Amino acid sequence: MTRRAYLDWNATAPLRPEARRAMIEAMDPVGNPSAVHAEGRAARALVERARGQVAAALGAEGADIVFTSGATEAAALALEGRGLQAAEIEHDAVLAWTEPTLEADGAGRVHVPEPARATLQLANSETGVIQDLPPGLAVSDLTQGFGRIPFAFNWLGCAMGFVSAHKLGGPKGVGALVLQPGTELAARIRGGGQEMGRRSGTENVIGIAGFGAAAEAAARDLDGGVWEGVARIRNILEEALAARAQEIIFVGKGAPRLPNTTCLAAPGWKGETQVMAMDLAGFAVSAGAACSSGRTRTGRVPLAMGLDPDAAASVLRVSIGPATTEQEVLRFAEAWAKQLHKVRARAA
Repeated sequence: MTRRAYLDWNATAPLRPEARRAMIEAMDPVGNPSAVHAEGRAARALVERARGQVAAALGAEGADIVFTSGATEAAALALEGRGLQAAEIEHDAVLAWTEPTLEADGAGRVHVPEPARATLQLANSETGVIQDLPPGLAVSDLTQGFGRIPFAFNWLGCAMGFVSAHKLGGPKGVGALVLQPGTELAARIRGGGQEMGRRSGTENVIGIAGFGAAAEAAARDLDGGVWEGVARIRNILEEALAARAQEIIFVGKGAPRLPNTTCLAAPGWKGETQVMAMDLAGFAVSAGAACSSGRTRTGRVPLAMGLDPDAAASVLRVSIGPATTEQEVLRFAEAWAKQLHKVRARAA
């Protein structure tokens, strides 16, 4: 039986045991967190505990944390109607509400002339490239950097940011918008006035509890140097790939990157075909952001960085995590190179 290796952590991270335990415990309280009786207060206590855990992990003490159904909803809440500028390297959830007038350089970095009228991600989900956020930025997508690189929202200088639970080992279907106090924001979902009037609807108590526990555990791992070990494994992977395929392109390698992300291109071998071949070989990888893989927008980020269309169409993302082993990445490098040589031989 093929031994599978999960190398798609930027799409979603495995559920942390701390999050699983918190979610199971949160299933018992029966109350609605908006109710004033004892049962309601018990549910409310779980939500507020998680709010504090997420704020602490983000370095956002004193900021407002608004729980949502995920980063996509949080992005819409922050961006709709603002007419902000963005670059083509942003996630589709950002580009849906912005004007892509900013440009990325060959390393994937973006200059923002008017920060108050712009949004810029902290780190790219496909290339791992980390941005220097300018002071006064209106909004930032913090999703991929949260729990993987050190930062504090209160030091970034942006008015709003958003995150997702499942990227750091929490449950899917819950996220948060973080705002500096006093930031004006119109609710998109109106009704009961939950989440400080910014997002109505009964809170997802179970998911929020899992989010809080995952955020706390992720911050602990980051402080403990876990992701430095991940970077070591990522570097071993890239060295092994380069030794087996001299023509390989590592997209974004000239810029600071997330410690877990390798974005490679092998012109002439489509990314989607690579994903299928590696899946059959026992490896879970992707050809870009999980929500755009297999669609025409795959390759948008490397194209925005100046890669030619053939190279952009061949991009593959390998994203690892603390559970990934050296043996797994070496097996992947060997399997990938073997398939590449077969493709090249057939084309000769």
